[in-house]
Amino acid sequence: MTGSFNALDRAIAWFAPATAARRAHYRRVLAYYEAADPSRLRKGRTSPGTGNLSVMKAGRALREQARYLEQNHDLARGVLNDLVNKVVGPNGIGIEPQPRTAANEIHELFAEQIVALWKDWCYRPEVTWQHDWVSCQRLVARSWLRDGETFTQLVQGTTPYLNHGTLVPMSLEMIEADLVPFEYSLPPTITMGVEVNAWGRSVAYWVLLQPPGDTLQGFAIVPSNLKRVSADRILHLALRDRIRQFRGVSVFASVLQRFDDLKDYEESERVAAKVAASMAAYIKKGTPDDYTNTPTSSDEPEQRQLKFRAGMVFDDLRPGEDIGTIDTRRPSSALDPFRDAMLRAGASGVGASFSSIAKKYDGTYSAQRQEMVESFANYEALSNAFTSRFVCPVYEAFIATAIAAGALKVPADVLPQSVGDAIYIPPRMPWIDPEAETNADILAEGSCIESGPQIIRRRGGNPRDVIAQEAAWRKRLAAAGIAQNLNAQVRTPSVATPAGGARRQVNAHSGD
Repeated sequence: MTGSFNALDRAIAWFAPATAARRAHYRRVLAYYEAADPSRLRKGRTSPGTGNLSVMKAGRALREQARYLEQNHDLARGVLNDLVNKVVGPNGIGIEPQPRTAANEIHELFAEQIVALWKDWCYRPEVTWQHDWVSCQRLVARSWLRDGETFTQLVQGTTPYLNHGTLVPMSLEMIEADLVPFEYSLPPTITMGVEVNAWGRSVAYWVLLQPPGDTLQGFAIVPSNLKRVSADRILHLALRDRIRQFRGVSVFASVLQRFDDLKDYEESERVAAKVAASMAAYIKKGTPDDYTNTPTSSDEPEQRQLKFRAGMVFDDLRPGEDIGTIDTRRPSSALDPFRDAMLRAGASGVGASFSSIAKKYDGTYSAQRQEMVESFANYEALSNAFTSRFVCPVYEAFIATAIAAGALKVPADVLPQSVGDAIYIPPRMPWIDPEAETNADILAEGSCIESGPQIIRRRGGNPRDVIAQEAAWRKRLAAAGIAQNLNAQVRTPSVATPAGGARRQVNAHSGD
C-alpha cells in the first residue's frame, strides 16, 4: 500500500491514516477507468443532476429549436414526416373491436354497433371541429416527436358552451406543451407544471388559460393564470430518457446541432454555386507595361467594352493579352459524401431510416430490406408507445362514455371485462419486393405460421372489412359472368429471397 503513496499521501497518513488509504484506493480505481479522468485529450463531459433538472434547463430551448428547423429546414421537416408516416401512417392506427362472449368468441353484432358509433365520432373527435380522427392522430404524433410531448384533455358528457356534434358526447382538446409551463414549480409537489404524489405519480397538470405567445405583454406564470386539471382527464404523451422524468424531450435533441450545421453548410454551397454560375472573366497581360492604357486622345483614356454573349469571338485583344475565367469549383464534389455521412448519423440519432430520409434507394434487395427491418424496430416501438398512451385510452374512454350516455347498449351475453377490448393495427412495414413479400405471406398462411387475419392486420387492414369487400366483389363478378381464379399459387423465385417482414400486432387487450 505504501508504494502507491506520494509525498502528500504520506503527510496525510501521519495525521489521518484512513483518509490516506481511501485516496490511494480511489487512485487505483481511476486508473482502470481512463474515461473518468479528464485530460487534455479527453474532455470528460458529464451530465450531473436528475432528468428533471436537465429538462428544466434545456427542454424549452430544445423544443423551440426543433420547431425552427421544422419551419425552415426541408431536411428536418422530411425526417419528421417520415417518422409520422411510419409511426401513425396515412390512415392512423386502426382499431378493431373485440368484445367477447362467455365462449370466448367475438360478439359480432355488438362489435358492429361499436364500429357504427366509432365511425360517427371519427368525423368530429375534437373540440374545434378542424380535424378528423386520423388528422388528430397525425397532429398529436407530430407534436409529440417534435416538441417531446403533448397533452390531450378528455372532455366527456354535457359541457357548457360545447357541442360535441357526435352521437357519443365526448371530444378531445389537444394542448401544446407550451400551455403546461416549464417555469411553474412549487417543490416538492409541483415540478414544471406537473403535480405528483409521494410516489412520483402524476395527479394533476397546471395549464395556462391562454397560450403564452398570444399577448404582446406576455403572460405571468402565477396560479391565477393557471387552471388545475386532474390527471385522469389528461393524456400526457412524452418522450422520456430518464426514470421519474416528468416532461418530455424532442426526438431531435441529440441531432439539432448536426442538422443546423448541415443547413448552414448547404446554404454556403448554394451561395458558392450561384457565384460560380455568374461567370466572370479577366484579361491576362504579359508584362506590367502592358497595363498602361493607350489614350485615344490627349485627355481621356481608352474605354474598352468586352461583353459576353453566346458563341462570341474576341477579336480586339492586344498583343500579349489573353482571356481567363474565374472557376470557383462549385458545387464541391465532397458535398454529397459529406451530406450522406451527416444524414446517416442524424438518422441513427432520431431512429429513422437513412434511405427514407436521403431518398436514396440504390442498394440491393438484401441491403434495403435489412435496413428497413432494423429501422422499423424503432418505428414499431414508437408506434406501440403512441398506441398505448394515446389511442388506447381514447378508445376506452369512448366506450365508457357511450355506455354512460346510453348510446351503446351492452348485450347480456357479452363479458363485461371485454367490452373495451380491441386490436390496434399500426402501419405495416413497406414492401421492397411485392412479389417476394406476397409469396412469403402465402407460404406463412399455408404452413399455419400466420393466419389470414394476422396477415391482413399486419398490412394495415381490417379482416372484417376485407372479407365483406371480397364477398361483395365475388358476387359482382359472378353476376357479370366473369370466371374467378381462386387457386393462386406461390411462384418460387429463381434466387432465394428473405421472407416478408412480419410486424408484431399491437394488441392492448386480447385478439384472435
